[in-house]
Amino acid sequence: MTITIIGAGVSGISTAIRLLEAGHAVQIWARDLPPHTTSNVAAAVWYPYKAYPEDLVLGWAAATFSAFGALERQPKAGVMLREGIELFPYQVDDPWWRAAVPLFRRAGPTELPDGYAAGYIFAAHVIEMDVYLPFLLGRVTELGGMLVQRPIERLAEAFAESDVVVNCAGLGARELLPDPAMQPIRGQIVRVAQVGLERFIFDDHGPGGVTYLVPRSQDIILGGVAEAGSEQLAPDPATAAAIIERCTALEPRLRGATVLEHRVGLRPGRPSVRLEREAYAPGKILIHNYGHGGAGVTLSWGCAAAVQELLNV
Repeated sequence: MTITIIGAGVSGISTAIRLLEAGHAVQIWARDLPPHTTSNVAAAVWYPYKAYPEDLVLGWAAATFSAFGALERQPKAGVMLREGIELFPYQVDDPWWRAAVPLFRRAGPTELPDGYAAGYIFAAHVIEMDVYLPFLLGRVTELGGMLVQRPIERLAEAFAESDVVVNCAGLGARELLPDPAMQPIRGQIVRVAQVGLERFIFDDHGPGGVTYLVPRSQDIILGGVAEAGSEQLAPDPATAAAIIERCTALEPRLRGATVLEHRVGLRPGRPSVRLEREAYAPGKILIHNYGHGGAGVTLSWGCAAAVQELLNV
């Protein structure tokens, strides 16, 4: 029996690997393949951003953190552990995801930029998606999985070939099912040349909106925006300029950094992640794994393991 997975973003590919490792025959169907997926636009750093419910997300995120710990030891995976800081203009409690990260502490007063009252310093994995996704696809091929580029308009197309279908369609689930709870959350980033930075910085609470900088091996990702409901895929020059200005205020060494690229992606927003099994028809099983918000990378391996568990129910 061949399992068909719909979607070739990080969720679909990670799920395929876990099912292949368990001995299943797997094919991935997707309209868009890397490097043309939303996952390719991700910053990407482990952080459970805009994904719910928190109690379930915590378990999936912790499992993914552990999986990245193994992957960081593989030089071709594009996974590295970095220390960073999240900043707040007011005092805050420890975050709900605190238990998922082994290295965490409060920032001292001398570690905070002017205008900030509190901060968390923690270690998390940074994933270079343009390296990581090809690495994962190589693993799919190595395990005997198939990758098929094709548009999918109805689930019945997949069930015509498989008794089990795993829906990892992301925002595409809005039309495929359909699921009116799905909503795009537009993100825009600026990719600049490395200027010697290693620490990531997050500020989701400032007057200018969400701001982050994520250093990678050869470049730095600057962001961002989280525009619910927007489907504009063209980079906005004014938004890009504001991102650079906010990030440079947090890290002055970015001033004058060479801009390499502008990117836009639509996060698959949903009030809660949908990860469940249902009977599509007699003898036909449909498993949903989508709606990860801005945390698809962060939840990928935990949700993939949950799909495998649902298959065995």
